[in-house]
Amino acid sequence: MATSQNIDLGVPGQFANVVNYTPTGFVQSAINILLVAAGLVAFFWLLIGGVQWIMAGGDKEGTEKARKRITAALIGLAIVFSVFALVKILEQVFGVSLMNFQLNVDLTT
Repeated sequence: MATSQNIDLGVPGQFANVVNYTPTGFVQSAINILLVAAGLVAFFWLLIGGVQWIMAGGDKEGTEKARKRITAALIGLAIVFSVFALVKILEQVFGVSLMNFQLNVDLTT
């Protein structure tokens, strides 16, 4: 019979709840953090592109750079949301929760 092993990070104080993470909880949290971080980076890239557009003041080269930055940010946001949507669709089709999966690790051997 496989048992799961807790990961003891030895973190004191307000982050003490991290001590009881299982390996699957760690992977799940890492995936969620990566998706959120990618979305935030794309959002701020879009924001910088907008400011760059405003600061260009009609300069053709400046507005072209801003347009490219905004386009790249929108493509990045579309990819992040598509990955999230694809995961949710796969969860519904296969009946498996990919964001809350469980790994059984046998550490007794």
